Amino acid sequence: MILWTTIPIGFLLLLNKFSDGNQDFGYDGSYGPSHWADKYQSCVGKHQSPINIDEHNVKNISLAPLKFFGLNTPRSSFVTNNGHTVMIKTNESEMATVSGGPLGDDIYVFEQLHFHWGENDYEGSEDLINNHSFAMELHAVFYKQEYKTMSEAIGHPDGLAVFAYFYEADDKQNPTYDYIVEMLPNVEMVNSKHELEEPLLLEHLLAPNVSTMQNYYTYNGSLTTPPCFEIVTWIDFKDPQLLSHEQLAAFRNVRTSDGNKLTHNFRPVQPLSDRLVYRNMFNVEDDVRSIKNHRQDAGDTRNDHNGERSIRSDVVTSIFFVVLALLATI
Repeated sequence: MILWTTIPIGFLLLLNKFSDGNQDFGYDGSYGPSHWADKYQSCVGKHQSPINIDEHNVKNISLAPLKFFGLNTPRSSFVTNNGHTVMIKTNESEMATVSGGPLGDDIYVFEQLHFHWGENDYEGSEDLINNHSFAMELHAVFYKQEYKTMSEAIGHPDGLAVFAYFYEADDKQNPTYDYIVEMLPNVEMVNSKHELEEPLLLEHLLAPNVSTMQNYYTYNGSLTTPPCFEIVTWIDFKDPQLLSHEQLAAFRNVRTSDGNKLTHNFRPVQPLSDRLVYRNMFNVEDDVRSIKNHRQDAGDTRNDHNGERSIRSDVVTSIFFVVLALLATI
């Protein structure tokens, strides 16, 4: 079980700064990460993020499947440069949610997604795997539905779940991200906002390959920017996606509040301390049994009545055929 620490309610007074992308922290000099604790004491907490995930020092665990709802709904959305990152928010009247995995039966509601990158294509991610930094990392932020709003959820130790997706550089463009990258010149200046010209399908960003969506690490940690509250269940997907060198470079052209290019916006890794990192493992026996129970739905993972998208059915189908292939070689 993942354990949590309690956060003082007084920290809620800092919520507006967190939500509005205040300009009193940065990634260099006197405003850089080594000085964040001057104003935000929680940034020197014991369970901070990001971390380095050592694959030889994780605990294997088999969790229930992640279950998304509403990712396949086209949504109007807008892109914002808050001076620290490029953020995308969608029409909040149509909820997208997730449950399962380390979240159990609790439902978490999508709030926003944003990106972290580096000065070159060899660094940029916040979490590392075996001390390897990826070129970029996307964070999809969800708040616990029980708390009704992001502002309320941030006051609870289980308030947020953040899904982390890694990216490596490639010579070919990733067409899924073309319309986002093309919008970046419109939000080059800090506090600028622009609506995406075409509807956003969150499933393209948050469930890009259902066959690998159960391959992740999870641990308890914090926000990676001030106020650094330790209220996050992190879910880091192991398999990276690809973006072209040009697509990655486009993010480095957005600017901070002082007019400089935001060439990098990742926090250095923090001590693991007494935490455990869990790696979700496939339970092949259960998955093959699930195929038999749900064979009629094997070709379609969407529920036409409620828009639910379950990662389980696609994943177990892939495992089933892998097992058959292995048996054939014996």
